[in-house]
Amino acid sequence: MFLNVHSQYSLRYGTMHIENLLMEARAKRIRQLVLTDINNSTGCMEFIRTCRKHGAGFEDRHGVYWPPYQFKPIVGIEFRRDEQLLYIGIARNREGMKELNDFLTLHNLRQTPLPFEPPKFQHVYLVFPYGRRSKLAENEFIGIRASELNSMAGKPLSHLQHQLVVFHPVTVKDKIEYRLHQYLRAIGLNTVLGKLTEKDTCKPDEFFVDERELRAKFACCDFIVDNTQKLLDSCSTDEYTFGKKNKKYFTSSAEEDLKLLTQLAMKGLKYRYGADSKEALRRIQSELKVIADLDFCAYFLITWDVVRYGMERGYYHVGRGSGANSIVAYCLKITDVDPIALGLYFERFLNYKRSSPPDFDIDFSWDEREDIQNYLFEKYGRNHTALLGTMSSFKTRAVIREVGKVMGLPKSEIDDFVDPSKEIANRNNPVFKKIMAVGTFMNDMPNQRSIHAGGILISEEPLTYYTALDLPPKGMPTVQWDMYEAEAIGLDKYDILSQRGIGHIREAVKLIAQNRQKQIDIHDFKAFKEDPNLNAQLKAGTPIGCFYVESPAMRQLLKKLGCDNYLTLVAASSIIRPGVASSGMMKMYIQSYHAPDKVKYLHPVMEEQLGDTFGIMVYQEDVIKVCCGYAGLDLADADILRRGMSGKYRAKVEFDRLAQRFFSKARDMGREEAVTAEVWRQISSFAGFSFSKAHSASFAVESYQSLFLKTYYPMEFMVAVLNNYGGFYQRWVYVHALKQTGAQVNLPCVNHSDAEVNIEKDQVYLGFIGVQGLENRLIELIPRERKINGNYADLEDLIKRTSLTLEQALILIRIGALRFTGKSKKELLWEVHNHLGNSNKPVAGHELFRLPVKPYVLPALATDWVEDAYQELELLGFPLSVSMFDLLKTSYRGDVLAKDLDRHEGRVVKMLGNYVCEKTVHTSQNSKMWFGTFIDSEGDFFDTAHFANRTPVYPFRGKGCYLILGRVLMDFGVPSIEVMQFAKLPIVDNPVLKA
Repeated sequence: MFLNVHSQYSLRYGTMHIENLLMEARAKRIRQLVLTDINNSTGCMEFIRTCRKHGAGFEDRHGVYWPPYQFKPIVGIEFRRDEQLLYIGIARNREGMKELNDFLTLHNLRQTPLPFEPPKFQHVYLVFPYGRRSKLAENEFIGIRASELNSMAGKPLSHLQHQLVVFHPVTVKDKIEYRLHQYLRAIGLNTVLGKLTEKDTCKPDEFFVDERELRAKFACCDFIVDNTQKLLDSCSTDEYTFGKKNKKYFTSSAEEDLKLLTQLAMKGLKYRYGADSKEALRRIQSELKVIADLDFCAYFLITWDVVRYGMERGYYHVGRGSGANSIVAYCLKITDVDPIALGLYFERFLNYKRSSPPDFDIDFSWDEREDIQNYLFEKYGRNHTALLGTMSSFKTRAVIREVGKVMGLPKSEIDDFVDPSKEIANRNNPVFKKIMAVGTFMNDMPNQRSIHAGGILISEEPLTYYTALDLPPKGMPTVQWDMYEAEAIGLDKYDILSQRGIGHIREAVKLIAQNRQKQIDIHDFKAFKEDPNLNAQLKAGTPIGCFYVESPAMRQLLKKLGCDNYLTLVAASSIIRPGVASSGMMKMYIQSYHAPDKVKYLHPVMEEQLGDTFGIMVYQEDVIKVCCGYAGLDLADADILRRGMSGKYRAKVEFDRLAQRFFSKARDMGREEAVTAEVWRQISSFAGFSFSKAHSASFAVESYQSLFLKTYYPMEFMVAVLNNYGGFYQRWVYVHALKQTGAQVNLPCVNHSDAEVNIEKDQVYLGFIGVQGLENRLIELIPRERKINGNYADLEDLIKRTSLTLEQALILIRIGALRFTGKSKKELLWEVHNHLGNSNKPVAGHELFRLPVKPYVLPALATDWVEDAYQELELLGFPLSVSMFDLLKTSYRGDVLAKDLDRHEGRVVKMLGNYVCEKTVHTSQNSKMWFGTFIDSEGDFFDTAHFANRTPVYPFRGKGCYLILGRVLMDFGVPSIEVMQFAKLPIVDNPVLKA
């Protein structure tokens, strides 16, 4: 009887998760229902699978067993336009669902509104609200609410009698959730609760009722109940199966795929290992058998084809993730990580017992990825290819802001509620308490659909059998569900990712060729990892701008380890992960690294399997090693156990079975129970947040490539970092690092600057892109016009050649972009008004006759470096002509500099630092502490720690210089400041405001 059921996927409308929805239906003894979310089919496949799970019986996340209960899942879509219900489409079968998805996809991709009149469907029933339609096709029905039965009296409906059906929408669980629904609707409509009207929300009674109770309400018109039952009985989702839905063949058959993959692997074998490596040949043959048996040949070949296309276009890529465990992937150049050299297990990537599909992570530069994506869409067809979606959910801060707005609170009050420094005061605020009470219901509810970071799906069947497609701002068709749903359906994603670090490397190589006339082989990794100069930078912890190793935490770790080699960097890339660091394993690893002779191994097997990492599990592969070596599990079972500990699979029956198997097999091997329990504790505490060794190795390769460029070509490298707008730090930090290379960094200039930063010899000009408020048109036009027609002669020439407006001219003058004229900014400001008056309209372009401007004589106009610095702060975000220290009202620069901290261990010192960044950490005592990074007056980095007992509230007050009083702590030879007192220092006043 329930033809119109909404889940949480009816965004900012429905309140029930699909599992909760079915539990509620089960409690009311309902066995048939139709999921019809608003303008999407996100939950349809999940709904079908969850109903089947109930039919088989299942154990919930609390360990409670639910006996079999037969649901009949039926799916469809509710179509709305401008919040108005048009009609509800109910799929009779699998083809009907495709029709509905195709219909919605067509309008989503064309970005046209849904029509008031639906098309003619072949396998779909349409239900219209009462009063919306009088003439019906054979597959069309009118939905009647129980409350509308009286209004039917006397109406000429006899000719429609067989097409009237029960209409009892379901949106909420109960009255409490109806109030939650109102909050969601106010958020969705961007209004306050008090302005909601009846048409804006569902009816208060839109919840499940016992089916007998609903039938009783229609006792006077039992034919309506019969019509509804017939409709439900004629629908089926039995044709839907799940598993292996991705494209089957790269060539024409599985046999041809295997033949091609084998040829490519053998060709790559000779390139990677030479002709005589029996170990590599053995492993390739072993992997190929598994790949073929599991129907993964096409997946490997499609990934190879992507990489081949990119290399032919001159693109640089990095293959990372667990796919780097495969020697076949290494030989196909999908990855540059040698799995034999690093002892990586193929089973970590693919094995006979793996229940979920693996994937390759392929990074391209941020500005090349779109071309790769377009290649896939064109090659495999837009009916079979789509970007992977994701679902963003309401989180605490978003809930506070959204609920605060619909409650009508002023922005200042909402800002106070999300201000970390006011957290303690907020706890006792009754309004804040009310918001948080709503948040307990809303937290983690789906909020809006978005795009996965890089996933692409390529299916054998048209994707609209399983989903409608959206067209987000990215401009490419996108499925309406996420990676977990794709996996459950049986679609393997291809992760085509973008990364700024690759852009840094690619552009640096190009700039070096232009500026130094040198060609760099950036793929000569074997030489890089042995270079003592590169390793010295690692050890010193100074790799600013280098991928993955420039963050404060990583720089400190490198210094604590004294990291001076590739394998140690690979380990550091894994132990820097938050879970490893907070568990204490990072500290234990550093201690063991410096004193390997003092390591006490829990068991000889731990020394045998983990000797390279001092008995500590550093990588995900280490979990597999220990499970195999200590308890005798095979590699496939060990990988399932590892995956089971990741969180997502923790409740799986298979995992529980293998956990028992670990203990029983260890017992059979004569292991002591106490030792086994401790080994298991270490495995289970580590596996959930561990990092793949192949992933770490891929990152380390890219780090070395960046280090090579930064070490030998630092100016070009830092320019490349600036032009690719990536990295851990704000832009000014990289400008600071560029200055430290000896480069002469200049403000933008209309006769020297391009859109991006450029370099010639050691002269660097900042680009127009970084100038706040400058129009995109001018960012491109000014350098293009200069290159075509020569340098600009003066301000007037610039105005006429670029149709400059007064507003844009003022920006260029204030940033100093016309200093080539030899005139001061104030002289130019007078001059621009003489040319443009107070009008913001552009002057016409090239003139036939150039009329001279009347001459005038200006009085002497004083210039002020402070005023220039404020203008740079405003327009660039940082001062270039001076430092932030120069702007301080005080000349004091601290008693101690960063380079001398190690000589003051245990002492209280007073320092001055320019704020770089900060990190908030939640401690085990349910409080917070903060870590800060600063640069001293000589340009060196130092770090601070702010503990809750001394710093009860959020300490930072934005960018600027801070006076810091604290004690010098040394941790494995690396100093930091435990802050006791902390204050931001004032800068000199802006002379413009004083005037």
